[in-house]
Amino acid sequence: MLSARNQFKGTIKSVKLGQIMAEVVIEVAGLEFVSLISRGSAERMNLKDGDEAAAVIKATEVMVDK
Repeated sequence: MLSARNQFKGTIKSVKLGQIMAEVVIEVAGLEFVSLISRGSAERMNLKDGDEAAAVIKATEVMVDK
């Protein structure tokens, strides 16, 4: 169990494996959360398109600029 309160359950839309990192896109209620994690972590979790997953957000601030 994680202590982070901001957990959004959704479906993995795509997993793109690079040499070092992996880009994981999770769709939640029509929104897309994009995360960069290590390739090793993505492989250990065996992440695949269509899997259920949670986007867990733990941050002290969100910056937006236009």
